[in-house]
Amino acid sequence: MQVIEAKGARIPVLGFGTMTLKEDLCIELVEAALHLGYRHLDTAQMYGNEREVGAGVKRSGIKREEIFITTKVWFNRLAPGDFERSVEESLEKLGLPWVDLLMIHWPNAEIPLAGSIAALCKVKQAGLAKNIGVANFNIALLEEANTLATQPLAALQIEAHPYLDQTKILAAARRHGMAVVGYCPLARGKVPSDAVLQRIGRAHGKSPAQVSLRFLVQQNIIPIPRTSKRERLAENLGSLEFRLSDAEMAEIGKLKRPDARLVSPPQAPQWDN
Repeated sequence: MQVIEAKGARIPVLGFGTMTLKEDLCIELVEAALHLGYRHLDTAQMYGNEREVGAGVKRSGIKREEIFITTKVWFNRLAPGDFERSVEESLEKLGLPWVDLLMIHWPNAEIPLAGSIAALCKVKQAGLAKNIGVANFNIALLEEANTLATQPLAALQIEAHPYLDQTKILAAARRHGMAVVGYCPLARGKVPSDAVLQRIGRAHGKSPAQVSLRFLVQQNIIPIPRTSKRERLAENLGSLEFRLSDAEMAEIGKLKRPDARLVSPPQAPQWDN
């Protein structure tokens, strides 16, 4: 699978998001994804499935060095000391000595960012994470994080789909040379019924979901769609088998609307759009 390179990280261009998966289904689908050709798995301590993700990796028989695994530290564990303990717990559950990418999952206005970034960098220096990054930061926090970091911040993870205008934060991440990973790339089920995406999909013999994923891939956004169905794993991989024209990209770009954000919990920062 192709990769996007950023500050030493080599991140496969399409990942498998495991957020809603638990227990045996998680193990089964992680193994299936790896056998299909996925090499990028996204989990987090908050998902409660790191142990199952690790079991799926082990059961697949794929060499650890061939798989890019991301996990994240939840926003209530960002204080120095607690941060490191969270990472140790995650690695124990995953059954791994290190992860490929460790991220701050959400910012926390009650915990100084300087301490959290210092702990993040400390974990990388200790070899527990090959690369580090942040998720769900706005521009101001992203700028502050990059100023504070003594190790390169390789990636930003944000909500990304055809309906949400993330132009400003994308530009900020790229100014810092960071890769961008996009969650909710299918807009939580809104994509399949979209008439524009259906029509463009028909022209390519592809589904609206594949069109949405391809739209992100062609912007160098790394989508991490989640699914509980084995057949969808294969379908999502099909987004790498075709290319949208400039005119099609522009038409999909016009689907953006002001009320499109799907994820904005209480700990969310003030968004830039």
